[in-house]
Amino acid sequence: MDMFNFFVGSFSQNINKLKLVMLGLSVSGQCNVESLEFLSSLLEKVNTPTTKDAYVYASIETARVKMLCGDLDSSFELLNKSSKILDELDSVDSIIYSSFYRVNADYYKSKADYGLFYRNSLLYLAYNDLSSLSIHEQQQRAYDLSIAALLGDTIYNFGELLLHPVLDALSGTEHEWLRQLLFAFNSGNILKFESLMGHFLKQPLLQTSIPFLRQKICLMALIEAVFKRSPHDRILKFSNIADETHLPEHEIEHLVMKALSLNLIRGSIDQVDEVVRITWVYPRVLDKTQIDIMKKRIEDWHKSTYQLETFITNVGSDIIENEVL
Repeated sequence: MDMFNFFVGSFSQNINKLKLVMLGLSVSGQCNVESLEFLSSLLEKVNTPTTKDAYVYASIETARVKMLCGDLDSSFELLNKSSKILDELDSVDSIIYSSFYRVNADYYKSKADYGLFYRNSLLYLAYNDLSSLSIHEQQQRAYDLSIAALLGDTIYNFGELLLHPVLDALSGTEHEWLRQLLFAFNSGNILKFESLMGHFLKQPLLQTSIPFLRQKICLMALIEAVFKRSPHDRILKFSNIADETHLPEHEIEHLVMKALSLNLIRGSIDQVDEVVRITWVYPRVLDKTQIDIMKKRIEDWHKSTYQLETFITNVGSDIIENEVL
């Protein structure tokens, strides 16, 4: 840092301020008083109306160092401030957004906020070429995202992660089963879920969350059962749902109410006849199998439309002939 102040300081007024921050960050080190003081002085150098991009970048990285020091409150304040500045800027270098989402993801990971960690991690990956990350970081990102997807109480759409190449980093590793588990959840495959539960013993977070995970896989099975039906065939008996979710019938009403409260489905419950009328199902990113189902549904719709067109044409011809006669 002394070298930076001596060497770069001599021409810092003439250098692009974003480049100046990049140079400064390369020598700022980790968590210690000296690093924080250095970053504070760097912030002052770029705190001008015309260098807001450099200022916000330095602020984000200062938040990262403060987080390493255990000062989560100050880190969160800086990230909030940075977010507001970013919203005001018309054009922002991708390296700044990459830094913003990376540090945000780290913050929410430390707070065990799985939903926001998941969102920010995927956004971080969107601003980075996967090949620029080491194999170790790819595997760690894939592992953390998998755990977050499973434990997030607001995450019921795994498609974006399942289609992302980062998940392939788990293939051939001791955590490959996590990838298989995600696919099981996405398709509501309860038998596959149960076959993989033995691995939970290695993961305390999953082991202690089994009741939640079991409810979540049942909700996913319900969503999948609705999705596989045509829009005109979405009146499900409790017994049908029980078969799909492997739950006793007396628990079905509670499961459906949970799905309704989470806005995974819309509809109504007929408690007397024990049926559920579903008018809408939560949209998802589809995997290849689900796309094939949708393709077949469109083909069936096209076929029925063609048959209706043929019928109307024939009937119309008969009417015209009769009128002529």
